Amino acid sequence: MNLKNIYSAMGISGEIYDYCTGMEEKLAERFREIDRIAECNQLKVLSAMQQCKVSEACLVGTTGYGYNDIGRDRLEEVYAKVFRTEDALVRSQIVCGTHALTIALFGNTRPGDEIFSPVGLPYDTLLEVLGVREAQGSLKEYGVSFSYCDLKEDGTFDFDGIRAGINERTSLVTIQRSRGYSQRHTLSIDEIRELIAFIRTVKPEVTIMVDNCYGEFMEELEPTEVGADMIVGSLIKNPGGGIAPVGGYIAGTEHCVKNAAARLTAPGLYKELGPSLGNNRLLYQGLFLAPTVAAAAEKGAVLLSAVYEGLGFECTPGPLDKRDDIIEAVTFHDPKLVMSFCRGVQRAASVDSFIRPEPTPTPGYEHDIIMAAGCFISGSSIELSADGPLRAPYTVYFQGGITYPHAKFGVMMSLQQLMEDGFVKLS
Repeated sequence: MNLKNIYSAMGISGEIYDYCTGMEEKLAERFREIDRIAECNQLKVLSAMQQCKVSEACLVGTTGYGYNDIGRDRLEEVYAKVFRTEDALVRSQIVCGTHALTIALFGNTRPGDEIFSPVGLPYDTLLEVLGVREAQGSLKEYGVSFSYCDLKEDGTFDFDGIRAGINERTSLVTIQRSRGYSQRHTLSIDEIRELIAFIRTVKPEVTIMVDNCYGEFMEELEPTEVGADMIVGSLIKNPGGGIAPVGGYIAGTEHCVKNAAARLTAPGLYKELGPSLGNNRLLYQGLFLAPTVAAAAEKGAVLLSAVYEGLGFECTPGPLDKRDDIIEAVTFHDPKLVMSFCRGVQRAASVDSFIRPEPTPTPGYEHDIIMAAGCFISGSSIELSADGPLRAPYTVYFQGGITYPHAKFGVMMSLQQLMEDGFVKLS
């Protein structure tokens, strides 16, 4: 059957099909570079699994206390080898990226310490963890303070401000790699390398943590390979490959990981407890697939950027720009367009495609959030999804797509919805 006819049967007009496939053809060289990086990272993961002697016995889970869970322990060895660290904590008991970051922060700070961010305020859900927004149980309540230095207007590091911001109480520097719901760019590995090197000249002994969410396998190196003491992420984003049903990871120095483990379980128990509950195979297989799944999502983001930039919308990164996470931001300057876009992405979903997303209050966020997320794993943002806060300048954040064809269909259907709602014309 003719491919254009199949798309037509799925609700995509011939006009949109021609426009999007025309853009796709111009991206062949960009896609080849994405595939090259995916191949490098696939070999890195495969090599780690082979060196750690992953066996069929590792795929079996445990219950109760989880003592002697060889699959769980071996998986943590694999993560440590992939990310070139001394140790790793990879657990189903970590419920999201914010939870993983909270464990790492609480575990590696003490009363009287200060946490410092050299790249501005962190992601919305961490503001209550840090006590920037008042919340019961925050680090602020435990006597840990927080300060930050914004990036310069041109997006570069304010080295003078960073030097002034790091003081005798600063025990941990947190660097958010991805942009989150901000207008800044995502940090590249080279930028992270430069930033870490500078911080070491100011305070060599400070612990440096990188929030690696959405950034895994986007480059040939990870932040722990350029000087970070630990990296933190979610398994329902890149490293879970769209298969991990839940979980998060913390990889870094043995000291940092043990501190985090003491907060996940209890001092003295550390990593010895924590059943895998039958999830081992899913976590291994998700990691194995992660490099190519992240590449598929990245290609979808590149196509979205080309399609919407061609229509005159503000897109970051641009279609030919180097990328450091899977997220594409499109700024509409109008909440109605944000909602229309998300409803189009929802129409492209494999699950709940018939649901109409609406803005709603969401835990951890100050503004209402609209979210298109028809996922096999609830909330999985490595799967095709789009979301954004209903606040100026009304930017929507598109990410995911376990396969490139699905991401491509999401791009087309978002445009189809905008056209049907009267916001876009192609001719």
